[in-house]
Amino acid sequence: MQVAAAAVVIAVCISAFAVLGIGQLRDEAESTALAVARTVASDPQVRADVAASVGEAPLDAEALADGPLQAYAAGIVARTDTLFVVIANDLGLRLAHPDPELLGERVSTDFARVIAGEEVVAWERGTLGESVRAKVPVVSPDGDAVVGEVSVGIAPSRVFADAPLLVGLFVVIALVALGIAALVSFLIRRRLESLTRGVQPEELGGLLQSRAAVLEGVHDGVLAVSDDGIVRAVNDAAGLPEVVGRRLDELELPPRLRAALEQALGGEPLVHAELVLADRVVYVEVRRVHHGPRSLGVVAVLRDRTDVVALAERLDAVRAATNALRAQRHEFANRMHAVRGMIAAGRVDEAQDLLAEFSARGAIPEEAGIEVDEPFLRSFLAAKRIEARERGVDLRMGEDTFVVGIVAEPEDVAAVLGNLVDNAVTAASAGEVPRWVEVSLLDAGDELALTVTDSGPGVDEPESVFERARQAEDDATERVHGRGIGLPLARRFTRRRGGELWLAEARGDQHGAVFAARLPGVMRESVMRERET
Repeated sequence: MQVAAAAVVIAVCISAFAVLGIGQLRDEAESTALAVARTVASDPQVRADVAASVGEAPLDAEALADGPLQAYAAGIVARTDTLFVVIANDLGLRLAHPDPELLGERVSTDFARVIAGEEVVAWERGTLGESVRAKVPVVSPDGDAVVGEVSVGIAPSRVFADAPLLVGLFVVIALVALGIAALVSFLIRRRLESLTRGVQPEELGGLLQSRAAVLEGVHDGVLAVSDDGIVRAVNDAAGLPEVVGRRLDELELPPRLRAALEQALGGEPLVHAELVLADRVVYVEVRRVHHGPRSLGVVAVLRDRTDVVALAERLDAVRAATNALRAQRHEFANRMHAVRGMIAAGRVDEAQDLLAEFSARGAIPEEAGIEVDEPFLRSFLAAKRIEARERGVDLRMGEDTFVVGIVAEPEDVAAVLGNLVDNAVTAASAGEVPRWVEVSLLDAGDELALTVTDSGPGVDEPESVFERARQAEDDATERVHGRGIGLPLARRFTRRRGGELWLAEARGDQHGAVFAARLPGVMRESVMRERET
């Protein structure tokens, strides 16, 4: 197609040059004929001899053949290589002509315009054939009147004598241009094949369609970066819009993702990382891609592991509650054995005192500070209190805590409350003595509202506490507000139920951060209240 297009362009150009060249040859012939005719008509002897024959008719052909005008005209034809030089008087009768037999006869072409004093240049056919003719009036010696005409003709063979050379030159130019076009087309084809790895243009459409289908048909996010650090492809699942064609150093990427890409571009064959994007937990795998021996850059696959991590968080919360219940059951069994032994030994009063103490302090000693009647919440918070004490933090209940229902969805409650308590304990342990965390619970119907307050340093950037991901150098064991995946996951749990989790206060005069949450559909009425109703 490139060669054909070049051939058409060359043909059009050569045709235009040919037309212009032929026109130039015609113009030159007409100018030459006119110049010769003007020269002959301006000769004084010619003017005198023509003026002497004004009005004469008929003329003596034999006398004209031996006359001065015939000899003069023949000399002009010989010197200028023209086809003919014809001289006629005012009646159009030939005074000089290349064919002596036509002397004295009337000219065969238009004569009136020339006698009227007009110069005429035209391509006409006469007794000597077709030629370019210039007709110039002959003025009397005194210049008062037109007494005749001079007609000079040039044969087409002389006019286009240089045409074969011109055509040959055009053909050579066309062949050279066509050869250059073919060479350029070949080089372009080689270049395109090098850039497309041998894929032909008609195959590119199918490849683009397949590429779009692959990128958008997978659930995982895909991010492709070339060796020069420019993003070449990305799909919607990656959650990184408007990045194609931009350099990595121009993008605001999560630090861990940027570090993984830079390591892979630096030569690492496979890099793994885990990061938080908004409220999603993403596992990143970056590997280098090759096409034969040539490197094509790196491809990062972002797998959403939010549900897996959320399930793990729920299992951890349930495990903590289970451990608390196991400890409670073990302690309860030990105390029941002690009471039974006292009764068997006849020490009834001591057994009654032990039961009274058991009733006042709860199943395990740590429940003494957990002033909530709901069994799951009391056991769960007691277990969290044990963990907090190990870190030097006192976990206590708020004075406005009031729960009358029963937890119907312990997994979600444990996940949200456990994350908030864990973050609060971490923040409190980083603060000054005394270190404490206060939990307030309030239920209304099937909804549970909770607040968690700590004695830590508070939140430095409240507007992004749910958005900031852990830095690459951060240790998962040192998470505080906004640095881990706990807060994004907890907010995800609450929003799935139509609730919300928010930062109620970033920092107070007597306390640190205050987080609040609202969990609809996680409570139900207790059996006792149902019976009363």
